[in-house]
Amino acid sequence: MNDDRPVLLETRGTCLHLTLNRPRALNALSHTMVRLLDEALSRAEQDESIGSVLLSGAGDRGLCAGGDIRALHDDARASGRASLEFWRDEYRLNARIARFPKPYVALMDGIVMGGGVGVSAHSCIRVVTERSRVAMPETAIGFVPDVGGTRLLAAAPGELGTHLALTGRSVGAADAVLCGLADHHVPARLLPALIEALGEPAGQDASVAGIVQRFATEPPAGELAAQRDWIDNCYAADSVEGILLQLRESGVPAAEAAADELLTKSPIALKVTLAAVRRAARLDSLEAVLDQEFRVSSRAFEHPDFVEGVRARIIDKDNEPQWKPGSLAEVDDQEVARFFAPLGPGEQELGLAPEPTQTPVDEGQAG
Repeated sequence: MNDDRPVLLETRGTCLHLTLNRPRALNALSHTMVRLLDEALSRAEQDESIGSVLLSGAGDRGLCAGGDIRALHDDARASGRASLEFWRDEYRLNARIARFPKPYVALMDGIVMGGGVGVSAHSCIRVVTERSRVAMPETAIGFVPDVGGTRLLAAAPGELGTHLALTGRSVGAADAVLCGLADHHVPARLLPALIEALGEPAGQDASVAGIVQRFATEPPAGELAAQRDWIDNCYAADSVEGILLQLRESGVPAAEAAADELLTKSPIALKVTLAAVRRAARLDSLEAVLDQEFRVSSRAFEHPDFVEGVRARIIDKDNEPQWKPGSLAEVDDQEVARFFAPLGPGEQELGLAPEPTQTPVDEGQAG
């Protein structure tokens, strides 16, 4: 696509087709893109001629690799606040997508990470392909899963979501479906035909779902189903240290590899992530989870591990982040709890949920 607009809109029949159009940046989300998507959905919701919405990404590399990490990094280094306003609008968009009253079909082809999960995995019809790689990889850059990701991961079977949240590993089509991040597998070669079919007069919700189902096939075999025993056992521990101990003592090579992987992540991000996923499981709505994630993101944005993680993984690519603190033992419960505390004077809560609805959590067991 040669059009330089960051989000392309095309109406075909009763379907509004939204295309994220920054292929050279793997369609990374900018604040402008978030606003354009929100405006388009607001209009589509009121437009009686629109029966469904389709989301895809330009190019053949992926739907969306997440937010514009370099821009967020630069803002954090400059002690700016623009990133918080970006997240405020992004999280509101995530909630709008989840509550959108018309069929919303997300084509999660190729790379779908971070913010890309937020604009797709909350939709009612989520399509993956054999090329899909879906992930919430935030712990690698000293950050914590957001965009409602902690709710999605908390709802995954057993402890699969905890495993993916802490390691940040990407999953293919079958595992995305198993974890509740996607609904249908459609071979990538059939996507043009699916898009064409969705542009035909569809009518009722069931018709849109039926069109997608017509193209769906069994995905290539995944990996996680065969690993449920050790994952569910090891990640059920009450702390990151406990999880690491279980992984080491399991005698399973894949578990040992996961333990090695965890030790490369930001210690504070690991502990806050575990607490965030466990807390999300106790919250009764996506809006309440997004409110929680906004507090956590605001605190993570201020923490030095975020700037350092992006430097090491994305900018300099030396893969040698100097985390502060440098070990799990140095992260205490009070520091973890601070990430979840109400925002202070001069800071505005996201405020999507009417009021927090969470069962009491023993902070000593939250991460």
